[in-house]
Amino acid sequence: MTQQKIKLRTPPDFSFWRTAFSHGWCALEPFALDRQQRRLTRVLRSTQGPILVEMTSEASEVLQLLVRSRQPLTKPDVTTLKQQVAVILRLEESLESFYATLDRVSANGEFGWIRQERAGRLLRSPDLFEDVVKMICTTNCAWSATERMVMNLVNKLGTRFDDKHADFPTAAQLAASTDEFLVREIRSGYRSRYLLELAQRVAGGQLDFSRWFQLDEEELYKEIVCIKGVGPYAAGNLMRLLGHYRHLALDSWCRPQYSKIYRNGRKVSDKTIARHYGKYGQWSGLVLWIDLTREWFGDPSERPF
Repeated sequence: MTQQKIKLRTPPDFSFWRTAFSHGWCALEPFALDRQQRRLTRVLRSTQGPILVEMTSEASEVLQLLVRSRQPLTKPDVTTLKQQVAVILRLEESLESFYATLDRVSANGEFGWIRQERAGRLLRSPDLFEDVVKMICTTNCAWSATERMVMNLVNKLGTRFDDKHADFPTAAQLAASTDEFLVREIRSGYRSRYLLELAQRVAGGQLDFSRWFQLDEEELYKEIVCIKGVGPYAAGNLMRLLGHYRHLALDSWCRPQYSKIYRNGRKVSDKTIARHYGKYGQWSGLVLWIDLTREWFGDPSERPF
């Protein structure tokens, strides 16, 4: 086993901790978040197989990567590693248009703190297949069930790095399983047939996620909701991970959280929430999410995972 340190430059408007802890993906394997050390770990892929990467940031505009691998990384491996980390942390996305909208629209600088804290990037997986599978696993269940399903997928179908760590399964690995196996071992219930069909379509080339980056916002949303097991809530969240933030993707956590912050716990309609954030236009869903999760970075008891 070898160990290598790599530094990666980050944009001036990037906050490692705000991105790493931006939503629940950080609590789903193969991600692992150390909140005390502010360190994000996960298994990534290389030409030699899975590698373990620890990400930290102790200096402005510099990301530290501690990489453990079976063999020293080649130059192509280092390039691929940096590309995967850039995708995960959204390093190539600019937030200036988002911040400019907040400066122009928010009343009395209500959301000025978002720019100050360099918030806005949402953690995602290194490939869309993993994001879609995980999103299906969030539907119609408690968060603990999502964690269990994803943990089982990683540890029973993924490629192992060591006894404690494994990669997320590829579409081919998941497609080679059966509905019965997924129900029994992954405990994914009715979602099993959706996950299996998705994996088979991706592995067989019928579904090419690279096409999604060529679609406009409306076409992309229609494409996403055509996937079995993905409804409006899941589609809206996937749109955010793809850089489209108009959809609010309200769920059983967002609604009461908004009610607690703005209505002293009184129940409100989705239309009321939509009106509150609607003035931010294409950024409405991102403003909503950052606003509702602001407490996570202050009071640990407010964190749902």
